Amino acid sequence: MSEQQAPFETEAGEAVLEETSTAAEPSLEESLAAANARADENFSKYLLAVADYDNYRKRVQRDLDAMVASRRRMLLERFLPVLDNLERALESNAEGDKLRGGIEQTLRGFEAVLGVEGVKSIEVKGKPFDPRVAEAIETADAAGVPEDTVLEVAEKGYSLGDELLRPAKVIVAKRAGG
Repeated sequence: MSEQQAPFETEAGEAVLEETSTAAEPSLEESLAAANARADENFSKYLLAVADYDNYRKRVQRDLDAMVASRRRMLLERFLPVLDNLERALESNAEGDKLRGGIEQTLRGFEAVLGVEGVKSIEVKGKPFDPRVAEAIETADAAGVPEDTVLEVAEKGYSLGDELLRPAKVIVAKRAGG
């Protein structure tokens, strides 16, 4: 063995070929880089698809919740005139304790159902008039009562959670000649 040949032979004397072609290494590196780029692109597409699906699912749930709330509101609005009529019947001086007792039980039943559904009456009598929760149907002169105070409630107002279901119809205090 010559000193020049030593780097190319193994200890057993087998000849080792020198890699003269460096073109194979960049080709493998380029292929790996291209494969990694495709993998990254596919992963990005996957993440976008997952995000799009999640947004779609949330939008459908929001739309469904809004539709259910709208239908619920319509149903509850239909109950309110019945509730008003029962309250008027109780306020009348009709004879018959049994009739009155039956109407009272019916009224309490309606109130319980509405309460479970989140419907609450809005208390406005004796308070300053608030057009966000009440509708003035009449004004009256009232001595000793501040102007724009609700004197009487002609029809109760109701809320559903934080949302106004129906404004109260009220009689508001005004100064004479004002």
